[in-house]
Amino acid sequence: MIEIKNLSKSFEYGGRSIDALRDVSITIEDGDIYGIIGMSGAGKSTLVRCINMLERPDSGSVIVDGLDMGALSPAELRLARQGMAMIFQQFNLLMQRNCLRNVCFPLELAGFSAARVKERAMELLELVGLPDKAEAYPAQLSGGQQQRVAIARALAMEPKVLLCDEATSALDPSTTAQILGLIKEINERLGISVVVITHQMSVVQEICNKVAILDEGRLAESGLVSEVFAAPRSKAGRRLVFPGTGHPVASDPASERKLRVVFMDAATTSRPLVATLAAELGIYANVIYADTQSMRGDTFGNMLLGIPNRSFARAVAWLRAMPNLSVEELDSDVQ
Repeated sequence: MIEIKNLSKSFEYGGRSIDALRDVSITIEDGDIYGIIGMSGAGKSTLVRCINMLERPDSGSVIVDGLDMGALSPAELRLARQGMAMIFQQFNLLMQRNCLRNVCFPLELAGFSAARVKERAMELLELVGLPDKAEAYPAQLSGGQQQRVAIARALAMEPKVLLCDEATSALDPSTTAQILGLIKEINERLGISVVVITHQMSVVQEICNKVAILDEGRLAESGLVSEVFAAPRSKAGRRLVFPGTGHPVASDPASERKLRVVFMDAATTSRPLVATLAAELGIYANVIYADTQSMRGDTFGNMLLGIPNRSFARAVAWLRAMPNLSVEELDSDVQ
């Protein structure tokens, strides 16, 4: 388990202090694939680097399996870091070493015998689907293959936690899907907890079971992916989940009030809601925005509706009586 408690971190830049993290608290359970998402500059990468103390927080604590990472001696910290591997956007492979020797590198540093080093490295290349690339050099591989080698190297010391800092941002959509599938398989087969830092909603939707949304260094909200993405409570969450509603909308506040309706399963999403509202209640809604998205095999949808003022209360009562719908009135700025 990783317990992040009241974590704060600032940097000096251009003669002033920049708050990268502000009092962030998150708990990551064993076996989670935990997504940490936010816009650029939200503090995501700083947070993941504080987990393994590559960045020292100004205040707060990081507790990993009962160990306070900030209180460890340098030798104790080096030992603790063996249980936390990290992969990056740029792969960081050693270009002068072939794939096999890249995976061997951490094992060599740890002092394993030459025979065991090679045996373990080949096992890991097999795990990531690249046993035939053992003698190839990074420059001879595609981006996706390089990331697979990086993942194999990260797993060399049998970590309990895999930290992924924008690990698929440099990859095309097809390769991204393959790498995400591999990470999910590793989580399931090896029981490794995974922390995924990303700005891509699709990454969290594809593999994560829990998510935290950061906004300007603060924790905006967190919870199960299915719950947060179905009905985000924070402005930052709504900007990420419902990006199309962050723009000016065609709605007259003098004649109608805005209502967001979130459909929480495929059956509800396919229901002709606006037509039924008109047919059964005689209420004609203005469809300001509508969208659907797929998440881990299910389909979710959301609509931003303009409801005539005189009919608003009846429409809300009717909608809230329906199963698997989330209904929320919005203020004029639609955030």
